[in-house]
Amino acid sequence: MQKKIADRHALALAQEAARVAAEHRAKLEKELFVRAVGSVTPISDGCRVLLNPEQPPPVALHRQRDEQAALREALSDEFDASTLLDTDEHLSFRRPGIGLEVTRKLRKGEWRIQRDIDLHGLRTDAAREALAAFIREACQQGLRCVRVVHGKGLGSPGKTPVLKSRVHSWLVQKNEVLAFVQARPAQDGAGALVVLLKPSSAAKV
Repeated sequence: MQKKIADRHALALAQEAARVAAEHRAKLEKELFVRAVGSVTPISDGCRVLLNPEQPPPVALHRQRDEQAALREALSDEFDASTLLDTDEHLSFRRPGIGLEVTRKLRKGEWRIQRDIDLHGLRTDAAREALAAFIREACQQGLRCVRVVHGKGLGSPGKTPVLKSRVHSWLVQKNEVLAFVQARPAQDGAGALVVLLKPSSAAKV
């Protein structure tokens, strides 16, 4: 019994000695740091700046500019689509391998229009970019039949449709476009086109 008491006492003395040694070592290290750094003045709370932990997400300006440049380059205003249009009453278009039956069905309204875009009133550059983005998004969503309103030119100088021929040219340049015809009178007639897009699957028209 006396031996156990003696052992506990010896352990307590050893622990106390270790604590004192650790405190002494910490004091020496602190004094050494103070001598190395010199006297310092703590920063007052009023001079501190609190940073907002939630920063707004970065805007990918370079990516936006690259995408806009790609859209502009994809559709050229110098492209002459007149030789590729069918010389029917309304100058329809169908890509090689697409039969006359396709444009006939488009003209009769047998394809349901799933979405449309109104370009009239836009400047050429804005209309070009809007149309390219519209066709791209329509294809990504698996749409097949859309309507593109280019206007009849009633408000333009000379009462001529400024965008009509350009829209023809832009659509012909888009590989996603299989065919287009002038819209029916109830769908803006000469001021719009009904456009057939490639299927998203391997299904044939």
